Amino acid sequence: MSRRLPPLNALRAFEAAARHLSFLKAAEELHVTAGAVSQQIKTLEDHLGLKLFRRQPRGVLLTDAGQLYGKRIGELLDQVAVATRDLARQSSGPVLTVTTMPSFAARWLIPRLGAFGRIHPGIAIRTLADDKLATFKDDDVDVALRFGAGKYPGLIADFLFREEVFPVCSPRLLDGPLPLRRLADLSGHILLHDEPHPGLHELEWSEWLAKQGVHHIDARQGPRFTYTHMSLTAAAMGQGVALGTSVLCADDLESGRLVRPFPNKIVADFAYYLVFPPVALDRPLVVAFRNWLLEVSAAFRVSAAA
Repeated sequence: MSRRLPPLNALRAFEAAARHLSFLKAAEELHVTAGAVSQQIKTLEDHLGLKLFRRQPRGVLLTDAGQLYGKRIGELLDQVAVATRDLARQSSGPVLTVTTMPSFAARWLIPRLGAFGRIHPGIAIRTLADDKLATFKDDDVDVALRFGAGKYPGLIADFLFREEVFPVCSPRLLDGPLPLRRLADLSGHILLHDEPHPGLHELEWSEWLAKQGVHHIDARQGPRFTYTHMSLTAAAMGQGVALGTSVLCADDLESGRLVRPFPNKIVADFAYYLVFPPVALDRPLVVAFRNWLLEVSAAFRVSAAA
């Protein structure tokens, strides 16, 4: 039985225009002219015998038929994209794509991925360091490691661990000209700051000091860095005192590259989670990575509590 399909280029043009509610934006996405998009949609409307858009002086609106058709066509094109991606992955070998925050990738995940590779030598991990949240639709991501409240509608979120926030510095600052012995001593040292990133729930010096009841220190002074792993590197080189965490500083504290000058700490309100769509559990690669990460994070929680 032959399929009676409309022109596929017209479908692509319609789906993009329906998603953007703009022929111009659809044209930019498809790398054609707005006139070409308009002609493709007219071809589709003639084929269907229905109007899909209402042309307005300042743009276009979907008709009732256009809304229904746009939703169905969008879902179908998503399925085509996923099928194409999965086929490409199979042809290039087992690859698992993980996205997470840059500092967590650099300071915690990457140092431990070697162990995963030894257990699963046939699986290649592709690590993407990005602040943006994965949608798991068109971003070619299998799983994400996030720092938040653990509420991600429609997704599975496995708890990994919480973190404590505290000052860290080079061991050299403990016995320098202005040795660090108590919080008040911070007034004689440079504070290292992270640039705030919306949605990442980072604790800044002003908030941390206020929660410790310290108000006489200028929490605004000192250089700023894009990411925490950069400020921690500066701290290890003796350039000042940074706010570290029990997660991001774990390896440096164990090696002695960084030290905690004071016992003061704050438990973060948020935690780290492994996040992925339920359908991902159909992929053995995801299951293997999930089982390994849950085991490693459980061991990390035990060592951090010791």
